[in-house]
Amino acid sequence: MSEGLFLSPHRQYRETLAPQEGETSFQVVVEQSDLRITAERDISAEILPYLQEIRGQLKAYILLHPEFRASLVPVEVPDGVPDLVSDMARAAKVCGVGPFAAVAGAVAQAVADRFVGLSPNLLVENGGDIFLHSTRQRVVSFLSDPKSKARLGCLIPPEEFPVSFCASSGRIGPSLSLGVGDLVAVRAATGSLADAAATALGNVLHSPRDLRRVTGLAEELAVHGVQGVFAQFDDKIAVWGRIELTVIE
Repeated sequence: MSEGLFLSPHRQYRETLAPQEGETSFQVVVEQSDLRITAERDISAEILPYLQEIRGQLKAYILLHPEFRASLVPVEVPDGVPDLVSDMARAAKVCGVGPFAAVAGAVAQAVADRFVGLSPNLLVENGGDIFLHSTRQRVVSFLSDPKSKARLGCLIPPEEFPVSFCASSGRIGPSLSLGVGDLVAVRAATGSLADAAATALGNVLHSPRDLRRVTGLAEELAVHGVQGVFAQFDDKIAVWGRIELTVIE
């Protein structure tokens, strides 16, 4: 495990990601939502107002219900709230965490689902949390130390999309984690669930002995749509579910 927290705002891992033939990558940023998007053409002009819209809805809800932003435990929401709010609340309830544990994954999926009609290959990455629509095979890399290159990844064949991968770390980035593990990456059917589950599982990872507990809890969440988990603590890893590991050269 690397010493100390890695809190640099520079997303160095993006420098190693190259779009495939016939694709392009671009960035869309609205306040804390910093999206790196890969698509068949640059559709940033279409995405920007939509991202502003859903962020505005979320901010308006938080203004009236500040506990939705601050709580570390699930929060009930009424019917009729914005879709982003209900998705986050639902995933948080399943995983036993606060709603904002699901925000990055929920935003990534909202954007991907909204614009997949303009680009059947559409990969939306939001601070390491991603939602993917794809017609071709992809590899999602697991980066446990941002100072070095990713060595392992998950191979995903075309028939298994759409899918989300979200990660939590006690060592990387500014997001709150109650654990101290290098990485917990969750594969799930929805972005909000993958994000909330990554936080919940990352919270219990305090030593290599907890790796078995992480995979056991992930298996319990399978009924809700969690499909797999990759966890790392120092030089020990644990894998459960639909995680086809591949070496990244």
